[in-house]
Amino acid sequence: MQHPYKSSPDRAFWKRAFASDWDVSTLLDGEPLIRRGERVASAGSCFAANIVPYLQAAGIEYVRRDLPPAAFADLTDTHFNYSRFSAAYGNIYTPRQAAQLLRRALGRFRPVEDRWRIAADLIVDPFRPGLQFPATCEREFDLLTAQHLSQVLEAISAADVFVFTLGLTEAWLSSEDGAVFPACPGTVAGVFDPERHVCKNFTAAEIRGDLEELIDLLREVRPGIRVVLTVSPVPLVATAMPEHVLVASVYSKSVLRVAAGEVTKLKPAVSYFPAYEIVTGPQAPADFFEIDCREPSAAGIAAVMRAFLARCECASQLEETSVRAPMPASDTGGFPAGDAAGRLSALISQAQCEEAAAGI
Repeated sequence: MQHPYKSSPDRAFWKRAFASDWDVSTLLDGEPLIRRGERVASAGSCFAANIVPYLQAAGIEYVRRDLPPAAFADLTDTHFNYSRFSAAYGNIYTPRQAAQLLRRALGRFRPVEDRWRIAADLIVDPFRPGLQFPATCEREFDLLTAQHLSQVLEAISAADVFVFTLGLTEAWLSSEDGAVFPACPGTVAGVFDPERHVCKNFTAAEIRGDLEELIDLLREVRPGIRVVLTVSPVPLVATAMPEHVLVASVYSKSVLRVAAGEVTKLKPAVSYFPAYEIVTGPQAPADFFEIDCREPSAAGIAAVMRAFLARCECASQLEETSVRAPMPASDTGGFPAGDAAGRLSALISQAQCEEAAAGI
């Protein structure tokens, strides 16, 4: 008898797809995620920063703007990932937060609660609350913010591909104008006010709509830019919902995965890369997570990047050990010789993120 499954490839069947010699680099096919000579910008949750050292080690040009002056090279903040992305926006957990950043940069939105004065001479940016050096006066704050938003546009304008890693569905919003904060006010900085700050748990339809808006804004700034969507495998550190954090995490990741899948079908030149599935799927080895069952291990990150780079036209090839060997994130001395990408990725995975402040 003939039926559609008769002509399906091995990858369509669980038993055949995960034979003993399964290679994660064969997970994807089709057009390259990044073509030779293309420049890449990225944003997303804490996990997203892990890809950057691997891209650079493979000879892919990573767009960087908003860098600190050379005089501050030894004083740059090691937490919150402000220096890890294409501009100093730090971790961006939801597509609404990302779209908001671009609307601010384009001059279309100015949050009512756009600064927090924490002392007579210290002013904190609510949308970058973990910056190591707050502004010391109103004029300095305005200049720094304008410079930052300008360099966000410069980074997008210089990129051919934008990689966005979705992290959460829960977010804290301003009740006055809907502005999205990267962390609950009062955790990293600021003062929590239940009259002004509300928790929102986005639905799949809302995430999809926000992603569509984000992609439209990206292409307004950089016509023709291609987008790669991923979902972070890192569970929630804490939930504001009235349920167990495990249930909240599964809901969040499921919603993000559904929305990302729908958008790849709705929008041209948008791809999905299965980082979440590689680390959390039932085929994943136990050592893909650290002992806390939350942080992806260096081995898990390496597997993700091996699959990702297999679908890129790299200028150079990484050493085999840099993307295959199990590398404990807690021990940078355990990396294979010359594996700078792995060591840096491990350090990044240990950097604190705003979301983690909710669990303190």
